[in-house]
Amino acid sequence: MVTGAPATVREPIRQAVVLVGGRGTRLGELARDVPKPLLPIDGDRVFLDYILESVARHGYFDVVLLAGHLGEQVESRYAGRTLHGSTLRVLREPEPLGTGGALTVARAVLDDAFLMMNGDALFDINLRALEAEASVDGATATLALKALDDTGRYGRVTVEDGRVVAFVEKDPTVRAPGTINGGIYVLRRSVVDLAAPLPCSIERDVFPLLVTRGEVRGRVFDDYFIDIGTPESLARGRAELPAVRVRPAVFLVRDAVLDVGRGAATRADDLALVDGAAEAVRHLNDRGYFVFLVDDRPGIARGDDMHDDSTPFTLALRACLARAGAHVDGVYAASCQRSGTGARSTIEQDDGVSGAGLLHRAFAEWPIARAGSFLVAVKPAEAAAAARVGLPGVLCGRGRLDTIVKTALGTSGGRAGAGCAAPGSTTESISDPRDVS
Repeated sequence: MVTGAPATVREPIRQAVVLVGGRGTRLGELARDVPKPLLPIDGDRVFLDYILESVARHGYFDVVLLAGHLGEQVESRYAGRTLHGSTLRVLREPEPLGTGGALTVARAVLDDAFLMMNGDALFDINLRALEAEASVDGATATLALKALDDTGRYGRVTVEDGRVVAFVEKDPTVRAPGTINGGIYVLRRSVVDLAAPLPCSIERDVFPLLVTRGEVRGRVFDDYFIDIGTPESLARGRAELPAVRVRPAVFLVRDAVLDVGRGAATRADDLALVDGAAEAVRHLNDRGYFVFLVDDRPGIARGDDMHDDSTPFTLALRACLARAGAHVDGVYAASCQRSGTGARSTIEQDDGVSGAGLLHRAFAEWPIARAGSFLVAVKPAEAAAAARVGLPGVLCGRGRLDTIVKTALGTSGGRAGAGCAAPGSTTESISDPRDVS
């Protein structure tokens, strides 16, 4: 495989702030005794669970929930918990302060840049892509936008060349297409200084002020969007979200992603990606796939770092991908298994702990759809191990990883979803197209 230049590593945004203080007045009796984000969707799973799972899998390890109405329920359910490596903490506003004023409660803990989102709407975007958009010119606020046929419930956002130039208040009597605020933002901590007087709305008070300064960017995403502000939309969420959560996965063997030409490449200072690696992961992220890195080496015996999802090396890898607007959902590796004088590649083993056992573990821990899932391998034995658990293998051969992945997905450019077809054989070039709507 052709190798690329050493990756430039920067620290990605690590903090996400979720507003969970909504009263749900339009929901009436449905939200009388529970905060709107805690309304049940599927069994014990509440709406906020879907949002937090998305935040955690994107690698935002510090998650701050800003609670208000019935905030003790939010504290009881989430305070101190961890989810896919992310730590959840809850702060409560003493009185209703608005979506902008709530940030003043978190002033002391906010990072210089952070992700913020509403807890009563799910916009299933690649969050790291929004972060990459925010880094274009250092905007104070960068908004995820959604195009709708009817914007009457939401109001409209006017964008010119990536710059937000106007907000139009919602008017239920005007049923017209347009672009709406999707409720997810990348913000600079300086926005807190604009949240006055209290109560303060970030949408109605802060953003319009920033627009006059030319400090708001926006990017339109076409991903799944739902809010649960009305009984009708709540019912739709209960019908759709359990299936939306399930998606296919692409497993990338470590040597298909990292440039190992300079040795073990297990220290953060050694980090280098193969040509097209970041682009391949971004392509999969943008199309809604889970992406997992599988470490196929007997690494622990050599003191290597990839066995732990939170080591400096793995964090440096996440930072490198975040710079490209990409992320891996998780890292799976196994301990060394020795036989005689040598150690076998872990992915080739099938002992329930390493090899095929790693893939079984991922399927047990994540809502992965088998249809459409596959493993990108370097060695035929790795692809064969995947086949033993019913997972197609794609040999990456000699070429850019993004080209190989796009070939495996087919030329349709479709998104992950129900009915997607998996690559059908263990070959370098997979020809089965995936026709996903």
